[in-house]
Amino acid sequence: MTELRRSNKQKKRKWRKIVLIIIGLIVLGIGIYIFSLWRSLSTALDAMYQPIRETSEKRLEDISLEKSDPFSVLLLGVDEREGDRGRSDTMIVLTVNPNTESIEMISIPRDMRTEIIGRGTLDKINHAYAFGGVEMSIDTVEHFFDIPIDYFIQVNMEGFKEIVDAVGGVTVENDLEFSYGGDHFEKGTITLNGDEALNFARMRKEDPRGDFGRQLRQRQIIEAIIKEGASLKTLTNYSEIFTALGNNVKTNLTFNEMVKIQKHYKNAAKDIEQHQIKGSGAMIDGIYYYVVPDEERQALQNLLKEHLEIDGA
Repeated sequence: MTELRRSNKQKKRKWRKIVLIIIGLIVLGIGIYIFSLWRSLSTALDAMYQPIRETSEKRLEDISLEKSDPFSVLLLGVDEREGDRGRSDTMIVLTVNPNTESIEMISIPRDMRTEIIGRGTLDKINHAYAFGGVEMSIDTVEHFFDIPIDYFIQVNMEGFKEIVDAVGGVTVENDLEFSYGGDHFEKGTITLNGDEALNFARMRKEDPRGDFGRQLRQRQIIEAIIKEGASLKTLTNYSEIFTALGNNVKTNLTFNEMVKIQKHYKNAAKDIEQHQIKGSGAMIDGIYYYVVPDEERQALQNLLKEHLEIDGA
């Protein structure tokens, strides 16, 4: 009987060792996975980071993400092709206020006529990027809205397809049947690969809403990418996703700033208000422009200043 008990105890110890070994291997495997994930993320962040001037001249006091100060972001969708610097075909200003738990989003028409800061000329606002890159785009947008732009995020639209394919394609709701670039898009729920998503986001002339319709589709693709990127199925594909982001996204946000925004500002996404700039088309010297009345510009300035809690709104 004693020998039997001893044998049973030995068997239990053996199985405990086996279980501990299995658990250890699992933990080790997770550790290797996390290390690999972190290494890929760090490489992508290094490739994405593009510093610009320290602080906007329109910022009288530095913002503190630790203290949850409201901040602004300029989103740039740049159509860069080989041998061409490109233009910012998509320009969206975001102001983020964690105190009101809200985001104000203003889509800027690519043909909007305004002063290009740094050149002293009146031109289409999307030409600012072609003339002076990110910094001239920021300076011009700051001048138009009379607010500081704290951060920028630039997405290369030509490389958009690489990001879409990395997350396994995207699904969107299409409200307009059309064909573009050799692809046909039916109305309703459609699933797109990278090439299709790029054509879906680029079409403008066949849309009765013009640039506003294209901006809507581009926002749909961006939202779908975020949704797919956050899903569990992408965990096994993280390396390809990070590589695609590193190749096609630039920002002056540091990793620490991203962590602080995630920590202190995540509730701001509860309420997102989207605005379109009201104006009218006009031919000036034989060139088409989108002209914004002074009262509309002033109303937008007041809206953003109030949301950023800046004096003078």
